[in-house]
This record gives sequence, C-alpha cells and structure tokens, in this order.
Amino acid sequence: MTATEKDDHCRLLVQCPDGPGIVSAISTFLLEHGANIIESSQYTSDPDHGTFFMRIEFHCKNLMEERTKLEADFAALADKFSMDYRFSCHSDTKRTAIFVSKDPHCLMELLWEWQSGDLETDIACVISNHDDVRGIVESQGIPFHYIPANKDIREQAEAEQIRLMEEYDVDLLILARYMQILTPSFVERFQDQIINIHHSFLPAFVGAKPYERAYDRGVKLIGATSHYVTNELDEGPIIEQDIERVDHRDHVEDLKKIGRKVERRVLARAVKWHLEDRVIVEDNKTIVFR
Repeated sequence: MTATEKDDHCRLLVQCPDGPGIVSAISTFLLEHGANIIESSQYTSDPDHGTFFMRIEFHCKNLMEERTKLEADFAALADKFSMDYRFSCHSDTKRTAIFVSKDPHCLMELLWEWQSGDLETDIACVISNHDDVRGIVESQGIPFHYIPANKDIREQAEAEQIRLMEEYDVDLLILARYMQILTPSFVERFQDQIINIHHSFLPAFVGAKPYERAYDRGVKLIGATSHYVTNELDEGPIIEQDIERVDHRDHVEDLKKIGRKVERRVLARAVKWHLEDRVIVEDNKTIVFR
C-alpha cells in the first residue's frame, strides 16, 4: 500500500443494540461521503434484542481533508442507533512496546513479523527485567530499556515503565513472555491495551509450571492463549488460542519446545488482529473479525 493509499484508507468499528436498518444506514452514509467499502464484517449476539457488531474498511479519496467532517457527520447517525463507534485510519499507525523477560521466542517472532511488514506498527521500545535480549533488540535499531522488577520493587519499576509509555506515546503493550505480575493500578491505566501470551490452553493449567503439570496429567493436546490483561490473573478476554497434538513419547522438554512454537504464532496473530482493529471487547469476551 502506497503512502497515498494509506492516507485514504480507514476502518470503522461499531457496537450497538441490534435492529433493522443499521447496515443500510452505515453503507448509505459512506456512499454519500464518497467512500468505497473494501471489507465488511458483522455479527449479532441475538437478532431479537441482541448486540450488533460491525467492522468496515473503506477507501475515501482525500480522507485527510474530509476526516473531520466525516466523523462529525457520523455522530448524528451514531446517536440515532445508540452506537459505540471508533474510526481508525491507516495513517494513524499504532505504537507498541514489547515487554519480555528471558525467553526470546515470542519477541523474535514479533520482530520477524514487523521486519517483513506484516505487523502494522511502530515498535517504540522493548522493556525487560533482564538484560539478555539487549543485543537482539538494539541490532534492529529499537530502544531497549532494562528495568529490574520483582515483588519488592514492583511499584518503582512500574512508575518507570509508565514514564516510558508516556514518553514514547505507546498505544499497545505486548507481554512477550514477561514473567512479572502487574499491579492493579498499572492494568487499569492501560485497559484493553495490554496483550499477554499464556503458555497453556486456558483455563487449563493456569499458574506456574504448566508443562510439568500437563506431562504429569498425560495430556494429548497442548496449547497457548493470548488475551487482554485484567486484574483477574489469566482471566482476561481471550483473543486467540491454538493447539498442537502430543503423545506419551513427548517429555517435558519436548512439550516446552512444541509449546514455544504455539506461543509464537498465537501471540503474533492476536497482536496483528488488534493492530488491524479486528477485535471488539464486550465484557470479558471478544468479537474477532478475522
């Protein structure tokens, strides 16, 4: 996509009480404002008094000049249907910060996706409570910040992290195997802006040593779960999950190796969908327009 095409490309996400005429009204509105719909997805939780969700991508010539009027005019339509809505233009590239501890596999996958142009983001910085991945990060020209963190200095560490998030104007925090518990105040500050990867197919095997417990249980499937972070540990809205089949021949180290592959791809998908505005959070669930 060229710079001009990017400037003229936008997305609209809508959530409102379901009822007749919503799709027609939105489509007509975009037509009247010279927009061409490129992609459209919709879902209703219940056609009888349910909630309606919609994601539309559209192209509008000279969007940068017309954007203010477009959004102002849409407010009247949104009020008519009691819509919660959001316009997200391609030119407004989201800025991300990646948090990581010692295991680099999820970080490496995100860097690869970013280098190949498959993640629509500016990686503003990488933050770690260990110094192990500094070389990997700085070789890509990305600022690296080593901030020691443990339960005794957690608030002090988070104060520095918050300062950096504000300095870098970050839109999304990615926990790429960042093995620290976040405080409630930190999570509340970045509601629906923190994506985590959990090394099990939630809600099974939450907490520490999931692969050891999975091995002891003799599981035949292992998986990974990417979700938004809330103050209920590992209970946030799930964005993506995947699995791999295993058997009695696979020991703990085999499970960990297979698990890392699943974790990498699950986190990358979840982050990509968030960046492309394909996720709408409703209570503790997500609507994902893949």
